[in-house]
Amino acid sequence: MSESRVTTLKLSTLSQAEKHPVHFLPCEIEHNREANVDRYFTPAINKNKNEMTVSFRGRALKGQEINLPQGYTGLVLKEDHRPISDEEDRTLRVKSTFNSLTYWNLETQPTTDDTIVMAMNWPDIAAAIHGAVED
Repeated sequence: MSESRVTTLKLSTLSQAEKHPVHFLPCEIEHNREANVDRYFTPAINKNKNEMTVSFRGRALKGQEINLPQGYTGLVLKEDHRPISDEEDRTLRVKSTFNSLTYWNLETQPTTDDTIVMAMNWPDIAAAIHGAVED
């Protein structure tokens, strides 16, 4: 019989967390540690009427600001220390919070059909599915 690993979130760190901008980039980074993102991604965003553009490592990105659903707050979490094994419990703290994020696509303008944009509709869909049914 294997024991379950417990992940604990220190909610007391929420009140101390600062708000920072969040960018959702169309890339995969094969790195599982903290990164000095501010050093490598300091976007000079060009904003025209309905379009945001930026260049990242020579590639054109097109973006859109997405607000989180009403009543939701995004959390950026940080692990207090990295567990040595998969059986070790984890403790997380709130590093920063956000109410919106900038979503970037590689060379194409974001649309309402993009997965992350559709995900922001989930709370409304879930409420409709699980809400009370009138006779």
